[in-house]
Amino acid sequence: MILSTEQYLTAGKIITTHGLKGEVKVYPSTDSPEDFKKLKEVIVKKGDRTSRHMLERTARFKNVMIVKLSGIDDVDTAKTFVDALILADRSQFKELHKDQYYEADLIGMSVSDERYGELGILKEVLHTGANDVYSVRLKDGRELLLPAIHSCILEVDPESKSMKVHVLDGLMELTGK
Repeated sequence: MILSTEQYLTAGKIITTHGLKGEVKVYPSTDSPEDFKKLKEVIVKKGDRTSRHMLERTARFKNVMIVKLSGIDDVDTAKTFVDALILADRSQFKELHKDQYYEADLIGMSVSDERYGELGILKEVLHTGANDVYSVRLKDGRELLLPAIHSCILEVDPESKSMKVHVLDGLMELTGK
């Protein structure tokens, strides 16, 4: 099965089994665990292996979801899916508001600054307590950690896969530039 990263979004990651009847604990990557409950059909991806499943049951337990996937009916089978990603078609997710973006759409964007010009590529979104932080791989291979706040992120253009930013004073010096 060939997956288009533009069509599918990561909804969560299976972190362990739960019980003996094939249920798994999933750490959701959605903003709200309630969004996860609305999913119907998902793709489970572990390495090069992918399989389609229906979500038969979902329940929230603290910061994870307990999920029963179709076709996974015992703990031994469930164990083979630990560390797998759960992907869902974009059409199953809610529409985003202005200035909201799916993480998958941000990864790979070219990042440029008003003073420094082209910086590099956004490689990862780090989730911290206060705000997200964008990890930008600079052209020379170093990493710039940029807070995802309005004073730093000036413009995001998903169509051109580009982002214009304002690097706060002192941040470039921390990378050694």
